[in-house]
Amino acid sequence: MNVLTYIDAFFSDSAHWQGYDGIPTRVVEHIQYTLMALGIAAVVGLPTGLVTGHTGRGGNTLALIATAARALPSFGLMVLMFVLLGLGMAPVMIPLVVLAIPPILVTTYEAMRAVDPAPVDAARGMGMAEAGVLFRVELPVALPLILSGLRTAAIQIVSTATIAAYVSFGGLGRYIIDGLYQRNYEKVVGGATLVAAMALATLAVFWAVGRLTVSRGVRRGA
Repeated sequence: MNVLTYIDAFFSDSAHWQGYDGIPTRVVEHIQYTLMALGIAAVVGLPTGLVTGHTGRGGNTLALIATAARALPSFGLMVLMFVLLGLGMAPVMIPLVVLAIPPILVTTYEAMRAVDPAPVDAARGMGMAEAGVLFRVELPVALPLILSGLRTAAIQIVSTATIAAYVSFGGLGRYIIDGLYQRNYEKVVGGATLVAAMALATLAVFWAVGRLTVSRGVRRGA
């Protein structure tokens, strides 16, 4: 059987569309893991990147932290957290958050540093407070690049959240892990196809968010 045959057999089986192991349930679980991890990573990465990018301080430290975080293997970290913390959501969330913070943090910092200094200096010359300079001048211009960092982090989480199935959680990784254990390649291919489709859907969502939140002038400049 080829890949297309496996895909057709998986999605045409009505048993895969209902119950606790049905596609809707697994998709919702995967989205929950993704949103939770992305939200935590954004709360940590965005303010830090905005402040350090605005002040121009801490760039070397951020690069060092990002390099160290990217070097950590997500699966190995999850197993270690599982041994230390036991069964729960924390061993799953920690590796996903650690994976997502570097692209958000570094991209936000670089986006802020890439803003043309002329309007920033003009805003300060007019007496605008630093918070106003940050949120009304720098942030709107830096937003496209910031969104690209969030998009990268989201896609990485979507792809890596499959590891949750290794510690008995759900999500689309359940099909891949269970399928490998059962030697049910129809389920493995179906799960992988769903993960790929969710990654593409994530790209579409961020494209739409960019169209809605980034001003037309900034989009043209970009």
